[in-house]
Amino acid sequence: MSDTNPPDTAPGKPVVSPSLAALRESDRDRYLACLLAPPESQGPLAALYAFHAEIARVRDVVRDPLPGEIRLQWWRDALEDTSGAKADGNPLAEALLHTVREAHLPIGVLLDMIDARVFDLYDDPMESRSALEGYAGETASALIQLACLILDPETARGSAEAAGHAGVAQTIAGLLMLAPIHRQRGQVYFPADLLGAIGLDRTSFLNGADRAATARAVQALTGLGREHLGKARAVSKTVSRGNRPAFATVALAEAVFTRAEKAGADVFERSIVPPQWRRQWWMWRAARSGRW
Repeated sequence: MSDTNPPDTAPGKPVVSPSLAALRESDRDRYLACLLAPPESQGPLAALYAFHAEIARVRDVVRDPLPGEIRLQWWRDALEDTSGAKADGNPLAEALLHTVREAHLPIGVLLDMIDARVFDLYDDPMESRSALEGYAGETASALIQLACLILDPETARGSAEAAGHAGVAQTIAGLLMLAPIHRQRGQVYFPADLLGAIGLDRTSFLNGADRAATARAVQALTGLGREHLGKARAVSKTVSRGNRPAFATVALAEAVFTRAEKAGADVFERSIVPPQWRRQWWMWRAARSGRW
């Protein structure tokens, strides 16, 4: 099954790829980022992003880690089955495998992305800042770099450093936006060494009684995100014009950091997600200008 055809938005011809349709429901920001890419790249990008959305939301659809592990293992098996039989009948998996073949995406990177998501299934705290950076590197950073291989493969290597730092910044922004959900579940993505330096441990962080310390933790994590965003911006000129859409969603990070800094401990009580119309505008501007 081919999923590389772009959605035909001409009057009377509402043709939308299964991956793009799924992505519209599971990850609206990356759905919009797909639409900012050239038509011939929209299907493959949607297949990649829809896969990422599926493994990222496993914790949302299971109550216990074991069913989550089984779901992730299914995707591993589908990617490692060279015959394609495992994916037969699953439109998202079929589209992903087609994209892997056509764009020559490294399966090992996709497998590492799946392995990183095992952390989401459990409530173990993130051990350190380096562990968080590694987690981001195997998820968001890898996703950006794989998107570059789809968009402009000849210059994709030049985007690697920017993708690495941008992915960490994007991951931290995402964690700040999801902070209320993570606290409710008992998940701690704030690095343990960062919390320790502020005088918090997992228990005190989750109960939120020390609001001043919690606010300092938010400031520290935001600072780490800004550090990586600055490093990504410093090498942004190495990203080719063709690969700019791969970085479109990174444009949301700056505003999220600003909102988190203002909210402090309240990031665990209320949403700091910017309005969709603003997010859409920032992504459009980033895809056109290369500034995020």
